[in-house]
Amino acid sequence: MGGSRAQVNKPHKTRFSSKSSRNVHKISQKGCRALFNFNGLDLYIYIIMILFSLLRILSVFLNGSLSFGGLDKNRIAKSNRNVTQGARAARLQRSRMLREQKKEALLKEKRASSGSAGPPRVILLFPLSASVNVSSLGEDILRLLSADVGGGLSSTVTSSEYKLRATVLDAPHGDLLSCMEMAKVADLIAFVASATEQSTYDYIDSFGSQCLSVFRSLGLPSTVVFIRDLPTELKRRNDAKKIVTSSLTSEFPEDCKFYPADTKDDLHKFMWLFKEQRLTTPHWRNQRPYLIAQKVDMVPDDSRPEKCTLLLTGYTRAHSLSVNQLVHVSGAGDFQLSRIDIMKDPIPLNARKDHNAMDSDDIQDAEIIRSLAPDPSSQEPLLVENVPDPLAGEQTWPTEAEMAEAERNQKQKRLRKRALPRGTSEYQAAWIVDDTDGEDSGVENDGDDDEDDDGMLLDEGESGFPSQEDTNNPDFEEDQASLHLRDSDEETENDSVMMEGDNMTREQIEDEIKKIKEAHAEDEEFPDEVDTPLDVPARKRFAKYRGLKSFRTSSWDPKESLPPEYARIFVFDNFARTQKHVVAKALKVEQEGRDDCAPVGSFARFYIKEVPFQVASKFCAASRTAPIVLCGLLQHESKMSVLHFSIKKHDSYDAPIKSKEELIFHVGFRQFVARPIFSTDNINSDKHKMERFLHAGRFSMASIYAPISFPPLPLIALKGAAGAGTPAVAAVGSLRSIDPDRIILKKIILTGYPQRVSKLKATVRYMFHNPEDVRWFKPVEVWTKCGRRGRVKEPVGTHGAMKCIFNGGLQQHDTVCMSLYKRAYPKWLEHRFPANV
Repeated sequence: MGGSRAQVNKPHKTRFSSKSSRNVHKISQKGCRALFNFNGLDLYIYIIMILFSLLRILSVFLNGSLSFGGLDKNRIAKSNRNVTQGARAARLQRSRMLREQKKEALLKEKRASSGSAGPPRVILLFPLSASVNVSSLGEDILRLLSADVGGGLSSTVTSSEYKLRATVLDAPHGDLLSCMEMAKVADLIAFVASATEQSTYDYIDSFGSQCLSVFRSLGLPSTVVFIRDLPTELKRRNDAKKIVTSSLTSEFPEDCKFYPADTKDDLHKFMWLFKEQRLTTPHWRNQRPYLIAQKVDMVPDDSRPEKCTLLLTGYTRAHSLSVNQLVHVSGAGDFQLSRIDIMKDPIPLNARKDHNAMDSDDIQDAEIIRSLAPDPSSQEPLLVENVPDPLAGEQTWPTEAEMAEAERNQKQKRLRKRALPRGTSEYQAAWIVDDTDGEDSGVENDGDDDEDDDGMLLDEGESGFPSQEDTNNPDFEEDQASLHLRDSDEETENDSVMMEGDNMTREQIEDEIKKIKEAHAEDEEFPDEVDTPLDVPARKRFAKYRGLKSFRTSSWDPKESLPPEYARIFVFDNFARTQKHVVAKALKVEQEGRDDCAPVGSFARFYIKEVPFQVASKFCAASRTAPIVLCGLLQHESKMSVLHFSIKKHDSYDAPIKSKEELIFHVGFRQFVARPIFSTDNINSDKHKMERFLHAGRFSMASIYAPISFPPLPLIALKGAAGAGTPAVAAVGSLRSIDPDRIILKKIILTGYPQRVSKLKATVRYMFHNPEDVRWFKPVEVWTKCGRRGRVKEPVGTHGAMKCIFNGGLQQHDTVCMSLYKRAYPKWLEHRFPANV
């Protein structure tokens, strides 16, 4: 403040600007005093250390190669700035390399698809309605590309003007199977619409809408829309094109373009754009090599009249195909190749010829460049089923441990006292059957009439099959015998009458359809509920079923009580690892460019051996109306296993689809017949509940016995008509996994009704019809539809009534239920392919 006097500068404060600097000065003075207090030897050591530090610093700055006292310049850490700059440079270099690799792959793909080395592009013309004429449009395109047009289903032409080779396919309206096979191999699907229609529903009819949904499930390649029948006046032409475009935009992908296709100039503009367009195909198609047969022939086998050699000629696509590789002919099955003839291209892009269209004479007279023969040591074997050895479980000679155990048991028998008749020698006693154990157990069981001895065991981690201690009960023996009856469950084991009764009348077929519809409606209203039969004991009718304490947490051994069909299939230890190994092996073969492979884009003739004569005759006749497709198989893809599909009922199919009903599965290029069982897909449990019907509006899992196929693959399930009609699309989906150990449990619910209720106790009737059944199912927990849980205490009377105890008060209108489970399996079919039926 105001009265404060001026500070007098003291001598000891004028030398320092702050207190901290003064403290440093004091410390430095103490250090100097301590330094000068050292003796001569300590001072010498201190000076040496200072010089050594200076030398280290100097070597770092000069980047010297000398190492002082073990000093290594490589151990000197870099600054953080240098480390950051090096990591950034590495990232930039890596991204640059990835960019270059993508550019090279894109250029290679473009050269392979549009260059002379690539196969012809496949253009599919699909009419959206019956009024559209695609044959005239196809002829216009072929005339534009080439002056010479070959006849037949597919006309393959080359154009020197557009530097393009193309195969034009006309989809027949109303033939679902042909349209599906064409869509599987098409590089471009051109949907053709007519501008003369009045509304959106007229642009796409019911068949066009059904095929469009099937194409989406298969995976759409590159798509365009051709608009025909536009007015000639310019203003009306533009208005009509806008109306068609706005009406159909929502039905196609976002990148789909709309082109007028009435005049030659319109097609000329499209061809120039199509020539430079990069085509996209579904991913599943690029995993395997395939071929579209330009010509189909057959050579009979003199030694075996029922077999022949099928000859398919065409361009190899997607990947190179080895002569040692197995192939699948669509609809006929899996086969081996006996030879591949690589032929001279009949319509090369750069060669000068008088005509630029392919015909049958060009294919027949094509020059063979080289032939490929399979190597027996490296050829993939055609192994379909596992052949079980009936003596695999037998033991021809006992081990040392078993012999020692048998010796111990023999000694115990000698020491055991037996009641023998007087005068019996030791030799005679050896021939007397020792059944005292069985007699003792029988005496005990006769004296003890416990209700739990002959009851059903509740599965809480162990088997829920009946106890085998009560061996002298005749009812138990009958029940044990019934376990071996495969057809005891009449509801699911019986085959479909419609599929096997070919000689049924129309009235019988209608009655059967009515019964199936009624069962479908009942299953939706009362799922899993069944009635206990009056004439058959419940313990015999439901002998294969067991109770579960908890569907989610209770254990169920996947290897327990497997059917005989499981001895004929193959199982992977690690499916994901096997698939990765197989795909990597196929990629390695592709990159090596072996001599036993037909390269991509080559024109070749494939000799498929041991094809049934009737199937080959069908293909020769059908090749005029539908494409015949051959695809190469990866390793293990001919072997049988259990395949699981994620499946959904198609919107256009109204009839009920029952489990174990025969369906035709189109999985990628492959086709086979199967009888699936449907189930739910539980994420939090290893057990999945079986569904008796495939319900609309939700996804289910379909499990079948079929040849192995590596996902991802699309699925189209077709349902054959009762007569000889065209099959309809029943469901669509995709391949999920291959796992024979997936547990699918069929659930049934037995229901009863309270007769008398007293607090927590109730007398329930009509669930069983005799007291023996009540004792048998006593360990299984019961529950009610109003949320109560309880247990069976004892039977009441002689008509199947029982006394139950619940965890809460029971209402009189409530329903008492008991859940039982058994494992379900798909149905095995001997005819696996549609062409063999």
